[in-house]
Amino acid sequence: MSYERLEQCPICGKETFKNFLVVNDNAVSKESFVIVECENCTFKFTNPRPNAESIGRYYESEEYISHSNTTSGIINRAYHVVRSITTKQKVELINRYAPVKGSILDYGCGTGNFLAACKKDNWEIRGVEPNTKAREQAAENTGEIIAATLEDIEGEKYEVITLWHVLEHIHTLNETMTQLLECLQDDGTLVIAVPNADSHDAQEYKENWAAYDVPRHLYHFTQPTMKRFLKKHKMQLEEVLPMKFDAYYVSMLSEKHKQGKAKMISSVMNGYRSNSYAEKNGNDYSSLIFVAKRK
Repeated sequence: MSYERLEQCPICGKETFKNFLVVNDNAVSKESFVIVECENCTFKFTNPRPNAESIGRYYESEEYISHSNTTSGIINRAYHVVRSITTKQKVELINRYAPVKGSILDYGCGTGNFLAACKKDNWEIRGVEPNTKAREQAAENTGEIIAATLEDIEGEKYEVITLWHVLEHIHTLNETMTQLLECLQDDGTLVIAVPNADSHDAQEYKENWAAYDVPRHLYHFTQPTMKRFLKKHKMQLEEVLPMKFDAYYVSMLSEKHKQGKAKMISSVMNGYRSNSYAEKNGNDYSSLIFVAKRK
């Protein structure tokens, strides 16, 4: 196993960090990882971390739901029910920002459910998915060839590019964003969804907060740090939207980490409290969607 340590903050480039939290990988390896916080810009990231060549084994679990279609267990069944609702909401969102349907790229498309819904809604779809198993399922779900890397679609342009809970996984954060923006049309729309480390459920569960998901989650965004990241790449933030169901799903997983099993009543109560807090405190929901366009 090979690890790497970042010597500079991926957003501001400063070299001074402080330890923020030690979190266990409850999903796969049971190893512990350190999350650090940049003392200059407050960006949080897992450091040290497995390098790109070694990270694959940390995804090798049927519990990793975005790379499988398993419905075993109450948490996974709940995920599939919610996914059908949120997929429809995602399609409605891109239609609002690009009312004339053209081409869409979903980077890190997983098993392809979102792209399949876009295709059904008359979008021209393109997906990139590095994981072989998920890529094969996405090809089956969409009836389209799914690329393994951005290099496979070099030169193509899209009206919309989406990253649904993907940005936090990317080792080459800035380089990949530069590549993606080269694929975005001048008047195109970028949509990024990430967990929010400033949410109420993150504060409630601390090291047991499932959305830290180390070491698969390399970065832990907040609204201020996402705004800095977009500004760094010359993107203008248009809108920040909540993913309200995530508070309940993440709370179920977090309860399992904390108590050893998913406690439904506690999960529902904490999910509700998190959403209620966010509504009154600057939109700090468990997960957020950032919609951006070029400046």
